[in-house]
Amino acid sequence: MTIPSNLFADLPPSLPEELFETLISAKGLRVERIVSHGQASPADFWYDQPDNEWVLLLEGAARLRFEDRKEPLELIPGDHVLIVAHTRHRVDWTDPKQPTIWLAIHYSSALDR
Repeated sequence: MTIPSNLFADLPPSLPEELFETLISAKGLRVERIVSHGQASPADFWYDQPDNEWVLLLEGAARLRFEDRKEPLELIPGDHVLIVAHTRHRVDWTDPKQPTIWLAIHYSSALDR
């Protein structure tokens, strides 16, 4: 039986840290909802993930920084980006005045074939 759910439901009024919720998980694939509310990566921290990540910004606003790019990437609702495995990146900023809701799909490079 499928139980319907809503990506915009059950948003906490404030968050001490980003909230990561796995929605679907299978071999080589993970779909998650991420909720941010003013969070950013620590100054010296870079994500360096073993899998590809396609991320869609659903609500709010955010700024991503990539180690190999001079300018940050500003995201507003509807913007999406593919972050290829081992691309060092960080969250520079998320809107502190409202929740920023992301849909992230992490998938193994083996699924590219």
